[in-house]
Amino acid sequence: MERIVECVPNFSEGRDKGIIDAIAGAIAEVDGVKVLHVDMGAAAHRTVITFAGVPEGVCEAAFRAVKTASELIDMRVHHGEHPRIGATDVLPIVPVAGVTLEECAEMARELSKRIYEELSIPVYCYEAAAFKAEHHNLEDCRKGEYEALPEKIVSEKLMPDFGGGVMTEQAARSGASVVGARNFLIAVNFNLDTKDVDKANAIACDVRARGHAKRLGDPYKGKIVRDVDGRAVMVPGTLRAVKAIGWYIEEYGIAQVSMNITDITQTALHVAYEEVCRKAEKQGCRVTGTEIIGLVPKCMLVDAGRYFAAKEGAVLDSEHELVALAVERMNLSDLAPFEPKKRVIEYLLGLS
Repeated sequence: MERIVECVPNFSEGRDKGIIDAIAGAIAEVDGVKVLHVDMGAAAHRTVITFAGVPEGVCEAAFRAVKTASELIDMRVHHGEHPRIGATDVLPIVPVAGVTLEECAEMARELSKRIYEELSIPVYCYEAAAFKAEHHNLEDCRKGEYEALPEKIVSEKLMPDFGGGVMTEQAARSGASVVGARNFLIAVNFNLDTKDVDKANAIACDVRARGHAKRLGDPYKGKIVRDVDGRAVMVPGTLRAVKAIGWYIEEYGIAQVSMNITDITQTALHVAYEEVCRKAEKQGCRVTGTEIIGLVPKCMLVDAGRYFAAKEGAVLDSEHELVALAVERMNLSDLAPFEPKKRVIEYLLGLS
């Protein structure tokens, strides 16, 4: 079987197309690698580039992308809606075919070492590539964002895996990067017919796996209930392997529930959609559509199509019909046209 891995780096630039074109160009120059999708977000001031290919090529392309981003993005003047800690904020390597997650983790560690040694950029290793348990979650590595890096980089407990100890001029400019290995992750936003961020946050807190702090009286604004050690008592959310926040997107004039489904075997896309719809109704608003960021595995749309077909008593025979039904029922074209041939991983790689 041909060995294929995917890489989905997030860059802290979503407004200057010239910068993103330069980063994507650096990736595309590497033999055996194909740029599959570029997703720029002006409000979040963030771009997700998805590329895939043979492992050696992907690792080389990832290094060149980090190098180019460090030359063109200055974190000292960066501000956006999305949490971030560096010019190349997060860079996961994902197994697609003929490669294990453990092998991807080793690639990520070697890449991290090279990024620090050749570019002097501090690096945290996360998820399957984590050296420390406290670095496993992206949120923990990125806590405090770029602004907290000067304090973290000199802290024995909080410093990066590579490049800790001194806040150099390079670190000040490029920030730190979080590099790791994980299985498929779906990044998705659910659009609401409201501008009320409080409602979006309430929905996010209700559905995300971590849930929210238990409160007296008002479940979202009341006094936090704490245990005997002073820690907040948490109320778990309804969806497993899901991270979510609420935010307002000025370019669209709407609030969104922004979600990462970190394990698609535990929560399917259509399950998340239906649950967000139910929670939105309780908040007096509704979901108007779904915005997938980057690419999606075909199985997610096929399974969603089967779910909606069964719900409506429809009989559909082909994958094409099932995918089309999923796109329609979750309104994936709410903000921009969703074209499966350009957004489904297997279609782009010629694997299906």
